[in-house]
Amino acid sequence: MNTKVFGLISYGMYIVSSKRGEDFNGQIANTVFQVCAEPPVIAVCINKKNFTHEFIGKSGVFTVSILSKEAPMKLIGQFGFKSGRDIDKLKNVKYKIGVTSVPIILDFTVGFIEAEVMKSMDVGTHTLFIGKVVEAEVSGNGEPMTYAYYYKIKGGRSPETAPTYVKSEKEEVNKVDKYVCKICGYVYDPEKGDEDGGILPGTPFEEIPDDWVCPVCGASKDQFEKIE
Repeated sequence: MNTKVFGLISYGMYIVSSKRGEDFNGQIANTVFQVCAEPPVIAVCINKKNFTHEFIGKSGVFTVSILSKEAPMKLIGQFGFKSGRDIDKLKNVKYKIGVTSVPIILDFTVGFIEAEVMKSMDVGTHTLFIGKVVEAEVSGNGEPMTYAYYYKIKGGRSPETAPTYVKSEKEEVNKVDKYVCKICGYVYDPEKGDEDGGILPGTPFEEIPDDWVCPVCGASKDQFEKIE
């Protein structure tokens, strides 16, 4: 079986948020899709290990904030490679509370959807939450970020809990002078640099300042290893 074919399916990049009592949490998700139009129903696929999974299961509500192409890797890393058990995901992030009493992310998003869980389906490592849409709005200009854009243009990777995670992802980018983050799998490509982090294209990894950190998960430079 050639699992690379799954990469040809169109995925987006979203922040799925929920609540548990007075607490909020959110995570990056790339599997969100519309199920039907009348009434509008959507589905999200969430790993059972994720903190957000617990929140959705408890509250029965969730929001989907649609990320734009301009969303920085730091924001994606905060929601995608760090756990809400350890940090406040919403710290220093603009958001508003929707009709479901769940946060809607405003930074670098082009729209949002709010939903109430109608039913859930156990699909092994993940749960598919099917939700009735109770509110939706286009909230900004720009284009939504696809997973292909995140992967090919921004150099991002999937965490192990993502539906699209492929164990051999690091091997697929095996080229000299590239370095991979041992924490999240982000690959530093000298040809692209890290302009958000002040590293211009063409800068070899060895010449990056020692205080530079991974743009996705914030790991230090010494947490990178050369791809042989």
